[in-house]
Amino acid sequence: MGDMTRYVALLRGINLGSRRRVAMADLRTLVAGLGYTDVATHLQSGNVVLTAPGADADDVAARVRDAVRRELGLDVPTVVRTAGRLRAAVDANPLDVPDPARFLVLFCSGLLDVDALRGLDLSHLPDERLAVTGTEAYTDHREGLRKARVPDLVARHADGFLTGRNWRTVLRLLEMAEG
Repeated sequence: MGDMTRYVALLRGINLGSRRRVAMADLRTLVAGLGYTDVATHLQSGNVVLTAPGADADDVAARVRDAVRRELGLDVPTVVRTAGRLRAAVDANPLDVPDPARFLVLFCSGLLDVDALRGLDLSHLPDERLAVTGTEAYTDHREGLRKARVPDLVARHADGFLTGRNWRTVLRLLEMAEG
Protein backbone atom coordinates (compact mmCIF):
# COMPACT_ATOMS: atom_id res chain seq x y z
CA MET A 1 0.00 0.00 0.00
CA GLY A 2 3.02 2.33 0.30
CA ASP A 3 3.77 5.11 2.67
CA MET A 4 0.80 6.69 4.41
CA THR A 5 0.83 10.41 5.19
CA ARG A 6 -1.41 12.45 7.46
CA TYR A 7 -2.75 15.65 5.94
CA VAL A 8 -4.74 18.63 7.12
CA ALA A 9 -7.05 20.18 4.53
CA LEU A 10 -8.14 23.76 5.20
CA LEU A 11 -11.21 24.75 3.21
CA ARG A 12 -11.64 28.51 2.89
CA GLY A 13 -14.88 30.33 3.59
CA ILE A 14 -17.41 27.61 4.32
CA ASN A 15 -20.05 27.91 7.03
CA LEU A 16 -19.26 31.57 7.71
CA GLY A 17 -22.78 32.74 7.02
CA SER A 18 -26.04 31.44 5.66
CA ARG A 19 -24.40 30.66 2.31
CA ARG A 20 -21.79 28.06 1.48
CA ARG A 21 -23.14 25.71 4.14
CA VAL A 22 -21.52 22.31 4.37
CA ALA A 23 -22.36 19.74 7.04
CA MET A 24 -19.18 18.22 8.46
CA ALA A 25 -20.68 14.73 8.23
CA ASP A 26 -21.19 15.30 4.49
CA LEU A 27 -17.65 16.62 4.15
CA ARG A 28 -16.22 13.58 5.94
CA THR A 29 -18.22 11.25 3.69
CA LEU A 30 -17.12 13.13 0.58
CA VAL A 31 -13.41 13.02 1.56
CA ALA A 32 -13.60 9.35 2.56
CA GLY A 33 -15.23 8.67 -0.82
CA LEU A 34 -12.01 9.88 -2.46
CA GLY A 35 -10.26 6.90 -0.90
CA TYR A 36 -8.73 8.75 2.03
CA THR A 37 -8.84 7.10 5.44
CA ASP A 38 -8.97 8.16 9.10
CA VAL A 39 -11.02 11.18 8.03
CA ALA A 40 -11.97 13.57 10.83
CA THR A 41 -13.22 17.14 10.94
CA HIS A 42 -12.73 19.86 13.52
CA LEU A 43 -15.26 22.62 14.16
CA GLN A 44 -17.67 23.70 11.41
CA SER A 45 -15.19 25.78 9.43
CA GLY A 46 -13.76 23.29 6.97
CA ASN A 47 -10.90 21.59 8.77
CA VAL A 48 -10.32 18.00 7.65
CA VAL A 49 -7.62 15.62 8.83
CA LEU A 50 -7.04 12.57 6.64
CA THR A 51 -4.58 9.86 5.69
CA ALA A 52 -3.52 9.29 2.09
CA PRO A 53 -1.12 6.84 0.46
CA GLY A 54 1.68 8.22 -1.67
CA ALA A 55 -0.03 11.50 -2.52
CA ASP A 56 1.25 15.03 -2.25
CA ALA A 57 -0.42 18.01 -0.62
CA ASP A 58 -1.23 19.79 -3.89
CA ASP A 59 -2.86 16.63 -5.27
CA VAL A 60 -4.95 16.20 -2.12
CA ALA A 61 -6.00 19.87 -2.26
CA ALA A 62 -7.03 19.59 -5.92
CA ARG A 63 -8.96 16.36 -5.38
CA VAL A 64 -10.86 17.73 -2.34
CA ARG A 65 -11.66 21.02 -4.08
CA ASP A 66 -12.84 19.21 -7.23
CA ALA A 67 -15.03 16.84 -5.20
CA VAL A 68 -16.62 19.71 -3.26
CA ARG A 69 -17.31 21.50 -6.54
CA ARG A 70 -18.72 18.39 -8.21
CA GLU A 71 -20.74 17.00 -5.29
CA LEU A 72 -21.77 20.12 -3.39
CA GLY A 73 -21.74 22.75 -6.12
CA LEU A 74 -19.30 24.99 -4.26
CA ASP A 75 -15.92 26.29 -5.38
CA VAL A 76 -13.96 26.21 -2.14
CA PRO A 77 -10.27 27.09 -2.26
CA THR A 78 -8.38 24.45 -0.28
CA VAL A 79 -4.91 24.53 1.26
CA VAL A 80 -3.39 21.23 2.40
CA ARG A 81 -0.42 20.67 4.69
CA THR A 82 1.19 17.42 5.77
CA ALA A 83 1.31 16.82 9.50
CA GLY A 84 5.07 17.39 9.31
CA ARG A 85 4.70 20.69 7.51
CA LEU A 86 2.02 21.82 9.95
CA ARG A 87 4.39 20.92 12.81
CA ALA A 88 7.12 22.99 11.10
CA ALA A 89 4.73 25.93 10.75
CA VAL A 90 3.85 25.79 14.45
CA ASP A 91 7.51 25.51 15.42
CA ALA A 92 8.46 28.42 13.11
CA ASN A 93 6.11 30.90 14.79
CA PRO A 94 8.40 33.70 16.03
CA LEU A 95 5.70 35.64 17.87
CA ASP A 96 4.33 35.19 21.35
CA VAL A 97 0.64 34.29 21.48
CA PRO A 98 -1.04 36.38 24.18
CA ASP A 99 -4.58 35.36 23.09
CA PRO A 100 -4.95 32.26 20.86
CA ALA A 101 -8.38 33.43 19.65
CA ARG A 102 -6.85 36.68 18.31
CA PHE A 103 -3.80 35.11 16.74
CA LEU A 104 -4.07 33.85 13.16
CA VAL A 105 -1.90 31.68 11.01
CA LEU A 106 -2.54 32.49 7.36
CA PHE A 107 -1.77 29.51 5.12
CA CYS A 108 -0.96 30.31 1.50
CA SER A 109 -1.64 27.96 -1.42
CA GLY A 110 1.46 29.35 -3.13
CA LEU A 111 4.28 31.51 -1.88
CA LEU A 112 4.29 34.76 0.05
CA ASP A 113 6.53 37.65 -0.98
CA VAL A 114 8.49 37.53 2.25
CA ASP A 115 10.70 40.54 1.43
CA ALA A 116 7.74 42.76 0.59
CA LEU A 117 5.84 41.67 3.69
CA ARG A 118 8.82 42.20 5.99
CA GLY A 119 9.21 45.65 4.46
CA LEU A 120 5.69 46.77 5.27
CA ASP A 121 5.37 49.72 7.62
CA LEU A 122 2.70 48.69 10.13
CA SER A 123 3.19 51.68 12.41
CA HIS A 124 -0.33 52.84 11.54
CA LEU A 125 -1.62 49.51 12.90
CA PRO A 126 -0.14 49.44 16.42
CA ASP A 127 -2.54 46.72 17.63
CA GLU A 128 -1.50 44.24 14.94
CA ARG A 129 1.72 42.28 14.48
CA LEU A 130 3.02 40.25 11.55
CA ALA A 131 5.73 37.68 10.98
CA VAL A 132 6.15 35.63 7.78
CA THR A 133 7.77 32.54 6.34
CA GLY A 134 7.57 31.45 2.72
CA THR A 135 4.07 29.98 2.91
CA GLU A 136 2.66 31.09 6.28
CA ALA A 137 2.05 34.43 7.92
CA TYR A 138 1.51 34.84 11.65
CA THR A 139 -0.70 37.72 12.72
CA ASP A 140 -1.68 38.96 16.15
CA HIS A 141 -4.69 41.23 16.61
CA ARG A 142 -5.06 42.79 20.05
CA GLU A 143 -8.35 44.42 19.09
CA GLY A 144 -9.79 41.20 17.70
CA LEU A 145 -10.23 39.78 14.23
CA ARG A 146 -13.22 41.83 13.08
CA LYS A 147 -11.09 44.97 12.69
CA ALA A 148 -7.97 43.18 11.50
CA ARG A 149 -6.30 44.79 8.48
CA VAL A 150 -3.05 42.85 8.28
CA PRO A 151 -4.57 39.71 6.68
CA ASP A 152 -5.73 41.80 3.69
CA LEU A 153 -2.22 43.27 3.38
CA VAL A 154 -0.74 39.77 3.41
CA ALA A 155 -3.18 38.64 0.70
CA ARG A 156 -1.85 41.37 -1.61
CA HIS A 157 1.58 39.77 -1.41
CA ALA A 158 0.50 36.17 -1.94
CA ASP A 159 1.06 34.06 -5.02
CA GLY A 160 -2.11 32.08 -4.42
CA PHE A 161 -4.96 32.37 -1.95
CA LEU A 162 -4.92 32.45 1.83
CA THR A 163 -6.99 30.80 4.49
CA GLY A 164 -6.55 31.56 8.16
CA ARG A 165 -7.02 29.63 11.37
CA ASN A 166 -6.65 30.88 14.91
CA TRP A 167 -3.82 29.51 17.00
CA ARG A 168 -6.05 27.28 19.11
CA THR A 169 -7.46 25.62 15.98
CA VAL A 170 -3.98 25.19 14.45
CA LEU A 171 -2.74 23.45 17.60
CA ARG A 172 -5.80 21.20 17.74
CA LEU A 173 -5.42 20.23 14.07
CA LEU A 174 -1.76 19.44 14.67
CA GLU A 175 -2.73 17.27 17.63
CA MET A 176 -5.27 15.43 15.48
CA ALA A 177 -2.78 14.97 12.63
CA GLU A 178 -0.01 13.71 14.87
CA GLY A 179 -2.29 11.67 17.13
